[in-house]
Amino acid sequence: MDKYRIESDLLGELRVPAEAYYGVQTQRGIDNYKVSNLKMSDFPEYIIAMGYIKLAAVEANHELGVINDEIYKAIAQACREIIDGKMHDQFPTDMVQGGAGTTVNMNANEVIANRALEIMGHQRGEYQYCSPNDHVNCAQSTNDAYPSAFRYAFIRMNRGLENELKNLIAALRKKGDEFNDSIKMGRTQLQDAVPMTSGQEFHAFANNLEEEVANLERNVRLLYEINMGGTAIGTGLNAVAGYAELCIKKMCELTGEPFQLASDLVEATPDTGAYVSYSASLKRLAVKLSKMCNDLRLMASGPRCGLHEINLPPMAPGSSIMPGKVNPVIPEVTNQVCFKVIGNDTAVTFAAEAGQLQLNVMEPIITECIFESITWLQNVMKILREKCIDGITINREHNLETVKHSIGIVTALNPVIGYKASTKIAKEALETGKSVYNLVLEHGLLSKEQLDDLLDPAHMLAAH
Repeated sequence: MDKYRIESDLLGELRVPAEAYYGVQTQRGIDNYKVSNLKMSDFPEYIIAMGYIKLAAVEANHELGVINDEIYKAIAQACREIIDGKMHDQFPTDMVQGGAGTTVNMNANEVIANRALEIMGHQRGEYQYCSPNDHVNCAQSTNDAYPSAFRYAFIRMNRGLENELKNLIAALRKKGDEFNDSIKMGRTQLQDAVPMTSGQEFHAFANNLEEEVANLERNVRLLYEINMGGTAIGTGLNAVAGYAELCIKKMCELTGEPFQLASDLVEATPDTGAYVSYSASLKRLAVKLSKMCNDLRLMASGPRCGLHEINLPPMAPGSSIMPGKVNPVIPEVTNQVCFKVIGNDTAVTFAAEAGQLQLNVMEPIITECIFESITWLQNVMKILREKCIDGITINREHNLETVKHSIGIVTALNPVIGYKASTKIAKEALETGKSVYNLVLEHGLLSKEQLDDLLDPAHMLAAH
């Protein structure tokens, strides 16, 4: 800060870097909140969403005669530049902070005001010509602008998450088709159950995740209800009549999104129910992804002393001491991301519960957790698809042999010889090491022709 300007606020004067578009309140945020090392600038969609919120607000205020032409044009241009990706490095505030997001809102107000001043031919910090509070924040409070912005950011980021999830589902379906004729032994409680195909298993993974696309879409719709115009606590103090409705209309026009004004702004201001629901949908996706990765690691266990049903692409040497060992590192990292998302959801739940009276001051940690969960899930699903799923191969002969020697195929005999007789055969097979096939013939329970038909693994893959 060799070159700086002096700005002042409620607490007094403070040095701000001369070239910074942000101002005194942002600088206080930089000084106060060195917590997560995650900055607002790490989430471009967040900054873009804030740009849209401020643009909709100034357009509404201009149309209502509250902001004059010159200031309106300068603020609108600054907002559009932010939406286009400019000045994103001017949002250095930590994602985890006190003040219910006031620092984030003022960061946006100050950047927009100083850029507007520049456009108007003034110096940064000459707020008498364009004020962060009186003009950029006109008819707003942090308590409506801030949550409306991060709601829109979640909506924008959810699209990328859904696209990556759909790509993963498509990769699993492709493997399902590839493995559809490969018979293996299904298992329940880690014990042999009945035969199936590896194709059925991978199609089941795909179908299981397909449900999460619909669940994400169902919950993201809750985020379209915003409280712009509620100002501090939902009463609309300092906003002129008609501003709330017009601001929502402008948001819809600018973004092409179906935003709705909350029916009760006093209720909507402290309400965090939509974040709880959306975070829960991220957790549900994480739980399913983690379970699938557990299955992949089990099926790939070995190569000599495990299930050894599938082969995962080798991505890294597996040990600093054991030569030749290769670990399932991609499913492992996916598991760990899923644990993080589950933990983030717990933090969101606690933060939502901690709201008091007309505001929930814990929204910053809700915001950070959800941004992190979306980003990590999207990144790891791409890694899982490209570095694991796409390269999986199957050990067909080994899997067929395990089916032929399994006790589990005795289940197919139940409808013909009864559960009691089938249990007796299974027990004897376990005790003697003899095959189910030979024991049934020895006891004269079925003819060879009947037995061959019943125990044909291909016949046990569906109703028969």
